[in-house]
Amino acid sequence: MQTHPRLIQITALALGIAGAMAFSQAHAAAFLLKENSVKAQGRSMAGAASAKGDASVVANNPAVMSTFDKNTFQADVTAIDLSFKFQGGGSAAAGSPLAQPLTGGNGGDAGGLNVVPAMSFIKPLSGQFEYVTLGAMISAPFGLKTEYDDDWVGRYHAIKSDVKIIDLTLAASIDLSDRFSVGAGLIYEHSDVTLSNAIDFGTGICANPQTQPLCFMPNPVTGPYGPQKQDGKVSVNGTDNSFGWILGMNWRPTDNLSFGYAHRSEIDHEVRGSADFTVPGTAAFVTSTGAYVDTGAGAKLTLPSTDTFSATWDVNDKLSLMAEATLAGWDSLKEIRIEFDNPVQPDAVEDYSWKDSWFYSIGAEYRLNERWTLRGGVARDDSPVSLPHRTPRMPDQDRMWYSLGATWAVSDSFDITASYSRIQLADTPKVGIASSSGSYISGKYDGGADNYGISAQFRF
Repeated sequence: MQTHPRLIQITALALGIAGAMAFSQAHAAAFLLKENSVKAQGRSMAGAASAKGDASVVANNPAVMSTFDKNTFQADVTAIDLSFKFQGGGSAAAGSPLAQPLTGGNGGDAGGLNVVPAMSFIKPLSGQFEYVTLGAMISAPFGLKTEYDDDWVGRYHAIKSDVKIIDLTLAASIDLSDRFSVGAGLIYEHSDVTLSNAIDFGTGICANPQTQPLCFMPNPVTGPYGPQKQDGKVSVNGTDNSFGWILGMNWRPTDNLSFGYAHRSEIDHEVRGSADFTVPGTAAFVTSTGAYVDTGAGAKLTLPSTDTFSATWDVNDKLSLMAEATLAGWDSLKEIRIEFDNPVQPDAVEDYSWKDSWFYSIGAEYRLNERWTLRGGVARDDSPVSLPHRTPRMPDQDRMWYSLGATWAVSDSFDITASYSRIQLADTPKVGIASSSGSYISGKYDGGADNYGISAQFRF
């Protein structure tokens, strides 16, 4: 027997690689994580590519490394408390005579507490290379973990989404003059993606003319086969290693002004891994053609480029004002195409058609005394996702940042920084989309995130 060819086309990886990571949009543009600097977070990331004294510039704008005159080690940790709760419903076997309301709850809180670490080191050279500064940084620029209840109404779209992207950036800056420097860095990036969702084999069995009679024995209501009666599951995991680069410039026209620009390249990944299927015993015959069996899987994924424009103005000895704007090139994400090692399993193609998006922020620092510095900021983070492409894996919407922070200079060589950011959705994300299993879900999300950061910096 054969099942309906649209029973499932593994949207798990298609929705997941772009979708699960995009779920982190609650606190950064699409699936871009900005949480690599606790100091900058306290200003809603304003001045991250132009302000002095923050070693995270290795990855944010390596040209600013030239402003360091001592070896500097910095460790940042941010706890992201993300919350996303769904309200709505839908139908299984949507558009067919067997259509019925989706069963299950609202999935619980799909967010959770996740930790984003970062660690950086800057070393100014001396002697004949005194105009050169070297840097290294480990950071997590993309990713998040989200998980719904296994039996929620949107289980055919998403259950678990676990994405980890880790960067190692090696950079150098060169002083071209006393007031202008350039920097460049090589990025080595590792990706690890695990995604899962349920499969409505019952709907596929009823949609296939060869197996459809099973759904009317003795009738569609009491029969053993039908929509939501033969639920299975698919889990996809993939990893890859790839390279990218970053270039930056820092112009300091006066002692009180600093302008920064940084371009981070697109990074292409060939994510490879496995697709693992769980087929219920009553639907075991769906594998008779060789489909829905464990197999290898892979997809091409292009992480977006970013262009950052940044400015810092030291108004006086106590007050500094910062601003920043970042353009993320999400138009590189046109579609996700999944190819399977099993020739019987067709490719899965998901249309994303995302657009470029902007992040704008302004912030300030106030040096209360020799030991304490206070900071705050606000930001607007636009989403690249429009309503037709919004899914339960990416209930993405524009958002606002509101941030506070403080630094305690324990000594002349050691300081501790803490920050808090509240990220609020600018509007209510709504979804209305069909799955490859034949279900349709619609509803809205209530959510946001609280970011708690702490860092330490040691200069020697």
